[in-house]
Amino acid sequence: MNTNSAKDKVILVTGGNRGIGFEICRQLANRGATVILTARDSEAGKEALTRLGAKTLNVKFHQLDVTEPASFTAVRKFLEDTYQRLDVLINNAGMIRDDDGSALEVKLDTVRQTLETNSLAPLHLSQSLIHLLKRSSNGRIVNMSSGMGQLSGIEAGYAAYRISKTALNAVTGILAAELRGRVAVNSMCPGWVRTDMGGANAERDVSPGADTAVWLALDAPQDLTGEFLRDHKPIPW
Repeated sequence: MNTNSAKDKVILVTGGNRGIGFEICRQLANRGATVILTARDSEAGKEALTRLGAKTLNVKFHQLDVTEPASFTAVRKFLEDTYQRLDVLINNAGMIRDDDGSALEVKLDTVRQTLETNSLAPLHLSQSLIHLLKRSSNGRIVNMSSGMGQLSGIEAGYAAYRISKTALNAVTGILAAELRGRVAVNSMCPGWVRTDMGGANAERDVSPGADTAVWLALDAPQDLTGEFLRDHKPIPW
């Protein structure tokens, strides 16, 4: 296990106000990391801080809409002014639209909007914050993907979501190749997790769902990059 102190890490988590993102923030904060919890809705983000007991943890909220470039500028300036660097970016924010479905029937607007949030936003945010990540001695990007985006054994249904996560895996591979030796970049699958998105019948609690993201942020070897992982282990793309 990498023994680098979590207390030295500044970590930004998108979509941190609920579900897996909230649990990632909780686990990171409990390890002593400085966590920037972001959410599109400011009230939801502030409520998340209250639930975390942020007065006793080093967690701060910053509004961030991953589909709104102007908010990228604001969060970048905050990080620059406050910390002068970023150690880890966790691109967790994602969506499945209610009208997602068969590839033969899904509306292209649904596909476009899902791609915007799940694939293009992580790419754009990585571009926006890369100069801060390069200032870290252990810069890392963790992309929240899904087994539903695996080309290996891909199945029918939820076409927009599947396409978006497959595209996110491509973003991961390309960024890892371009940043090799400077910033580690990996995708991860949390498994089927009981959240608002995953539903009440999902097989996993949120804690193990968040675990691999936390491991990649704090404990994984720095030379581990360009991989797709579940439960700390590489899985087929």
